[in-house]
Amino acid sequence: MGAQQVAERFTGLYGAEPEGVWAAPGRVNLIGEHTDYNDGFVMPFALPHQAIAAVSRRTDGILRLHSSDIEGGVVELPPDALEPGRDTDWTAYPAGVVWALREAGHAVTGADVHLSSTVPTGAGLSSSAALEVVIALALDDLYGLGLPGWKLARLCQRAENVYVGAPTGIMDQTASACCEQGHALFLDTRDLSQQQIPFDLAAEGLRLLVVDTRVKHAHSGGEYGKRRAGCEKGAALLGVDALRDIPYAGLDAALARLGDEEEVRRLVRHVVTEDERVERTVALLRAGDTRSIGPVLTEGHASLRDDFRVSCPELDLVVDTALSAGALGARMTGGGFGGSAIVLAETADVDTLTKAVEEAFAAAGRTAPRVFEAVPSAGARRLV
Repeated sequence: MGAQQVAERFTGLYGAEPEGVWAAPGRVNLIGEHTDYNDGFVMPFALPHQAIAAVSRRTDGILRLHSSDIEGGVVELPPDALEPGRDTDWTAYPAGVVWALREAGHAVTGADVHLSSTVPTGAGLSSSAALEVVIALALDDLYGLGLPGWKLARLCQRAENVYVGAPTGIMDQTASACCEQGHALFLDTRDLSQQQIPFDLAAEGLRLLVVDTRVKHAHSGGEYGKRRAGCEKGAALLGVDALRDIPYAGLDAALARLGDEEEVRRLVRHVVTEDERVERTVALLRAGDTRSIGPVLTEGHASLRDDFRVSCPELDLVVDTALSAGALGARMTGGGFGGSAIVLAETADVDTLTKAVEEAFAAAGRTAPRVFEAVPSAGARRLV
């Protein structure tokens, strides 16, 4: 749905026109996976796929939520009674944002909301962050809170961590709130400093494909939490605040200090080398050598597969097939355990690569993947 359709559906549901319509995108992470909750570096960019929300204020202490993507009617919740663990349905994401804003002292008294999203769910493209950020931006605008994008992202992360119960880092929400069209966002997740790095693939005869394996994942599942706990254990054993503080040049010495903690050693190795890969990618893009980031992406996949162990057969199949068919680089993107992979390719090779991946999935008896081009797009904004 477009903004006008979402607004019209809002009017049909609630009997009045919305005060505005807002959008927030999903994202692809170019490089920097599982580094955000380790105070490290990430490099996402926004997708054209987005969550759109038509919203109006209420002053009677009622929050009404509806989504065109979910079967069922309007869900009514009292903001005063919102608390973590209460909601286990999709409404936990927008309700969690209202809760986080109110916990931070902002007088959000209620709202009528209608939502529609084109961000694929469970594909590692931050559908939940898009949903959170579009609600946060709308309420910030309507209630005149004056919060900058990075602060909205922090509140949305708190909503997901505490209210929803998913231990995600800050990258997804910041990407949705702060990315710019035609750029990738080089984000330091420790201090939230941002640099917009030009990323115009088409101008260089390149394309970045997203291959959604259709294998669903869930960040609130136990495996993601185990990886995060393992990273925190590694930092504690090494006497640092976060794995970000282990220099790449000192990695071997740090690993030696971990002794027989083999699982922790693998996690530490991935995070430290992944931070270095982000910095290497930034340097290559600034030097205008975009094609050379391909092998860096592929290195990242090997690390996620072998050290962090968050890949799956379908993701490996995409990467291996794409590389064999001539891709410049490929890796899984997102939290893992399913979701999507990205493939960097020459424009002339896109059709060949797409066909090769589709045929490989068919031969393996897998569900057909969804393949589309990732175009660096605008971050969250008001549409109407």
